[in-house]
Amino acid sequence: MKKLWLWLQQRSLKDRQNLGLFVVGAVIFFCGGGLIYVANLRMEPSIQQELVVLAGLVIGATGAIIAALGYIALSVLRLIRPRQRHDKNSRY
Repeated sequence: MKKLWLWLQQRSLKDRQNLGLFVVGAVIFFCGGGLIYVANLRMEPSIQQELVVLAGLVIGATGAIIAALGYIALSVLRLIRPRQRHDKNSRY
């Protein structure tokens, strides 16, 4: 349990990587949504259309999970970030 806590504290300090994870997940999500939209718009109803839509659904769901992990890392992990004082002479 202590190793998990230490890993979460270390992960909370990596804001750029967490933001990158969120952005990559969002891009993947919208690519999956775009694939679904184009398949429904441009393809005739067939088994191939259903397979393309299924692939878009899987891609979109994967992106949503990645984006959610990035968002959680950006917001919730910030609450457990160890507090560091930058100036020892400061009152706050």
